Amino acid sequence: MKTVNVGGVPEHFNLPWHITLNKEEYKKQNINLKWHDYADGTGAMCQALRSGDIDVAIILTEGIIKDIIAGNPSAIIQTYVKTPLVWGVHVAEKSKYNNIEDVRGTKAAISRYGSGSHLMAYINAEKHKWNLNKDLDFEVIKDLNGAIKGLTEGNADYFLWEKFTTKPLVDDGVFRRIADCPTPWPCFVIAARKDFIKSNKKELQAILSIINKTTAQLKNTPDIDQVISTKYGQQLSDVRDWLTITEWSQKLIKEDVVMHIQKELFALKIIPEIVSYESLTYKL
Repeated sequence: MKTVNVGGVPEHFNLPWHITLNKEEYKKQNINLKWHDYADGTGAMCQALRSGDIDVAIILTEGIIKDIIAGNPSAIIQTYVKTPLVWGVHVAEKSKYNNIEDVRGTKAAISRYGSGSHLMAYINAEKHKWNLNKDLDFEVIKDLNGAIKGLTEGNADYFLWEKFTTKPLVDDGVFRRIADCPTPWPCFVIAARKDFIKSNKKELQAILSIINKTTAQLKNTPDIDQVISTKYGQQLSDVRDWLTITEWSQKLIKEDVVMHIQKELFALKIIPEIVSYESLTYKL
């Protein structure tokens, strides 16, 4: 049986992986798929791909594109979620900041440099026409728990994270959400190490076939909203709102989308160059 290590964030987007694991669908294809949670997010998964700790990652599109260009020997093999990710801009509940302009020039909490929270701070700044050199400052806080501590203690001032994941913290009076910042592209892709792709194409095709069948049918699964609400501690109404705006994909990301993302990242000086579509993707 072939062991395949897959990493992803411990969030509702990745429920289909747990559904298929619980059904032992991979074992039926002689695959021992091991799931690894990365609460630290994109930056941690990029490191795990580089080190070989995982073979496959369910990862933010802009994050893996940046890291592949920076030398990560991986490739995008499919889009996972084709709709944008809606990031919330959060402050501590008792913070003096009440709107997006209030946090201009203050310190953004980020999980690590090169992470989604780091890149989206730039996207948010560009959206509001801030000066990228003068109006951005960062405090590394590692993960969501670090953000709670950092904002509450005043070590950082605001924090970008997927808004439905942080909604329970808003409901509990830990954070206040002062704005939304959607990604202007599909939010999650499936990436794999190139050496693993070359020697395990059959296994990867089987894995994609299983997960794609599940994501295509997910919204029609009886009581799926209740399942997500219970598993991830979210309000049922929030889950239903999230399901209405979220669409999974079963196809490889398109070239024009990849080039658009690169142009945005290049303009923000997040990547040093724009590279070919073929150097970032692999069609199984």
